[in-house]
Amino acid sequence: MTWLRSSKALGLAAVATFTLGSTLAGAQEYPLEIEHALGTTILQEKPERIATVAWANHEVPLALGVVPVGFAAANFGDTNGNGLLPWVEARLEELEVAPPALFDEGDGIDFEAVAASQPDVILAAYSGLSQADYTTLSQIAPVVGYSEGPWATDWRDMILLNSAGMGMADEGQALIERLERQIADTAQAHAELEGKTAMFVTHLDPTNLGRISFYTDNDARVRFFHDLGLVSPEIVQANSAPGTFSGEISAELIDQLADVDILVTYGGQALIEQLEAHPLTSRLPVVENGAIVLLDNSPLGTAANPTPMSISWLLDDYADLLSEAARHAE
Repeated sequence: MTWLRSSKALGLAAVATFTLGSTLAGAQEYPLEIEHALGTTILQEKPERIATVAWANHEVPLALGVVPVGFAAANFGDTNGNGLLPWVEARLEELEVAPPALFDEGDGIDFEAVAASQPDVILAAYSGLSQADYTTLSQIAPVVGYSEGPWATDWRDMILLNSAGMGMADEGQALIERLERQIADTAQAHAELEGKTAMFVTHLDPTNLGRISFYTDNDARVRFFHDLGLVSPEIVQANSAPGTFSGEISAELIDQLADVDILVTYGGQALIEQLEAHPLTSRLPVVENGAIVLLDNSPLGTAANPTPMSISWLLDDYADLLSEAARHAE
């Protein structure tokens, strides 16, 4: 488990512990040690110039009113091609600032661009950084890495880790509590979701059922289902061993999807027609009931993977889609 330790430079060490899921009481003291899966990061003082890499980490400082000196350009759901998702663009307008440097990560981390932004700290709590990536970035500035594994950090822990690395742990905890209240209110307004089974399928091709891939209970998308009152079917639970974020079955096991009330996946109407026409998939209750939520390369498609700022932006619309599917399942 990740924790933060504050110590005095001389004499006996004064230690304060920050554990994911708890709040660091009072102001953070420096030097500050941040231990994570990739190493130990030491911050000598509260950083002023904050850069972020990988998906959505920049949303934490922006939500807390801090504009990063640079962050990754959006490469999914960016409908107008400016590298900004709509909730990020709206927040920059609200803060009355122009977009900072946008890092092109189409071929991986742009180390030169990150270095050019001259950061005091680099936030990467939600990322797929390799050890080599971390080592290279650490030559530019201290790096806040992930606590357990690549792309394994949910939105709560992203906020906790990144806000702590900014010296704003209390503000991060307050942000989590605000979002949790929003989610709870939305779940209450969509009571039909309570107890329904939902499955997020990443690969479902009726013309080739050699594999049907899906996210497990360890993935942020499925955890978001649970936040809204949904539960996982047995096939998802059975494939959710610690550290496992996806599972896969083949056509001969497709009957194991019989207890799925709601299926979320990527595709369009053509996929629905194929599922309804196929002799195997057409017999699934979720297909017979039409309880399928289709996502695409749009802002709504990105909301399935909840981030600190997308939750407020698209929560109601996403819950409405899930509720419509839930009503078909009844």
